[in-house]
Amino acid sequence: MVLFLSQKDVKDIVDMKEAINIVENAFSEFYRGKAIMPVRTAINTEDGVTLIMPALLKEMKALGTKIVTVYKNNPKIGLPTILAIVVLNDPKTGAPLAVMDGAYLTAVRTGAVSGVATKYLANPDSKIVGIIGTGVQAGTQLWAVSEVIKIENVKIYDTIENSAKSFVRGMSKKFDFDIQIVNTPKNAVENSDVIITSSTSKTPVFDGNWLKEGAHINAIGSHTPDAREIDDITIKNSKIVVDSKEAILKECGDILIPIKNKVIKKEDIYAELGEVVIGKKRRKNPSEITLFKSVGLAIQDVSMAKLVYEKALRKNVGKEIEL
Repeated sequence: MVLFLSQKDVKDIVDMKEAINIVENAFSEFYRGKAIMPVRTAINTEDGVTLIMPALLKEMKALGTKIVTVYKNNPKIGLPTILAIVVLNDPKTGAPLAVMDGAYLTAVRTGAVSGVATKYLANPDSKIVGIIGTGVQAGTQLWAVSEVIKIENVKIYDTIENSAKSFVRGMSKKFDFDIQIVNTPKNAVENSDVIITSSTSKTPVFDGNWLKEGAHINAIGSHTPDAREIDDITIKNSKIVVDSKEAILKECGDILIPIKNKVIKKEDIYAELGEVVIGKKRRKNPSEITLFKSVGLAIQDVSMAKLVYEKALRKNVGKEIEL
């Protein structure tokens, strides 16, 4: 029997603090060589991309694969931009244990990894957050960051005003800190301690000259070689930490384009997140600008899927199906 978990089931089970902890452990395993994770395979069509993402975490005893699609025109026909499923297998037998919705899980694990990065890279007294782009990812990003720093004020910018208004309405019900819409990206970035970019833009969304000393950036929107949210000034002036150098150097325009233009060299990538988690590398002084660039890794999805599966069994959530 295989446990089937719907998006509602996953939402009812997921807790961000637990997600941050499990993802942090996954990055530790990955850096210490205790995980197997091929670079994801991409299948491009005229309308979107399909990504196949397998991973094995040996210490966590988690084996699985995510299949995720990104189709930017889906909202025009009433579908989410991102659709996904995760299959979790028994690492001893290979037998499928669970099939679960991966869209919400993707949003949460992406937020969780930024939570880990913010925990280790942002200044401890950070309290002002600027967000550019207000889709589903922005909500889980804010949720995760709120778990690791004491937020007092959030500034929101989106090119679609109704999207920004809807975001503020939803987030204001969830959090008690001040959330306000600003009318320019500059207003979102200036004086912010933590900046989150979660747009679908293919070109930089802010000017690096607007960043305050000691700011931390979580850049999670762009994930293809031809797209970037972060400009050359920011890239050149930041201490760059990535989820995986191998993945970043294969598919991340935020880094590949500046390397191609000789703004930076690949050696200028300071660390992988796993190195920071285990204490091998760290922020050295409060005035540094730090940039975390994530394209998303299967270890995040599989570790989260294992967590969700085990909680579902304890809570008797989901439906068993026979294949």
